[in-house]
Amino acid sequence: MQLVRQNDKKRVRLVLSGVALMAATAVVATACSTGGSGKPVQPAPGQQAADLAKQRAAAHAAKVKAVKRWRLAKMPLSAPEPPAKKTKPTTRKGFEVSGQKNLPQVFTTIPTKDKVVFLTIDDGAEKDPQFLRMMSELKIPYTAFLSDYLVKEDYGYFKKMQDRGVVLNNHTLNHRYLPGLTYAQQKREICGMQDVIEKRYGKRPELFRPPYGNYNKDTLKAAKSCGIKAVPLWNAEVFAKRMDYREWDRDIHPGDIILTHFRGKEDWKGSMPDMIRKFMKLVTDKGYAVARLEDYL
Repeated sequence: MQLVRQNDKKRVRLVLSGVALMAATAVVATACSTGGSGKPVQPAPGQQAADLAKQRAAAHAAKVKAVKRWRLAKMPLSAPEPPAKKTKPTTRKGFEVSGQKNLPQVFTTIPTKDKVVFLTIDDGAEKDPQFLRMMSELKIPYTAFLSDYLVKEDYGYFKKMQDRGVVLNNHTLNHRYLPGLTYAQQKREICGMQDVIEKRYGKRPELFRPPYGNYNKDTLKAAKSCGIKAVPLWNAEVFAKRMDYREWDRDIHPGDIILTHFRGKEDWKGSMPDMIRKFMKLVTDKGYAVARLEDYL
């Protein structure tokens, strides 16, 4: 019996010794990591630069693999750092309504000298999981303008999009021709979609795009009353097989907003990844990068 008690005591002493040793080791480790001052010791400048270089190399290697996996013709160009001061675009000439100064501005291009364009995608009909994966792996920024009559089929798809950093904006509840509606009807279409996006995704949008790009003064008044601050239209539109242009020179320009739609093979005879491949080849060949619209507004 005594042997058992003695062994138990030894075990207790050994356990306590082990605890004390671990505690002492932790104290020494903490002192080393803080330099004895209680504050974390920062890596040497050379080490920081080396770590940053490794991170960049790893990110580049991952992007090279993604470009190959998604069959892009070229490596996409990287957008410059966002401007320190964001711009406030004014309404494009010929797009004004009476009293425009006090209403949300309507524009097709962001004023910038940066060689960038902005990809925007409308409605929400096609919900292709491959598209989500492609855009995430390639890190191509875009902005969505959603209509509830299509989005409500799968709110979760667009939540995944939002979780990947995409801003979800307003394209009305039912995609109706707004100038043919009364002010009250237009307000219901716009404010109703504001409510849906806030309920489902947590934030009321500040950007609104009218269906078909058609609007009147009542549209902009209603949009303003719903909390909309700007109405970005587009200067070119991309499909799976072609590009359409607003300008006479049939080209893209610094700051152009590019439109496309959530569409698939039934509408385009091509998929959304097909559309992205065409779009990225065109902009990259012309020396442009794709930037995030919200970084410039």
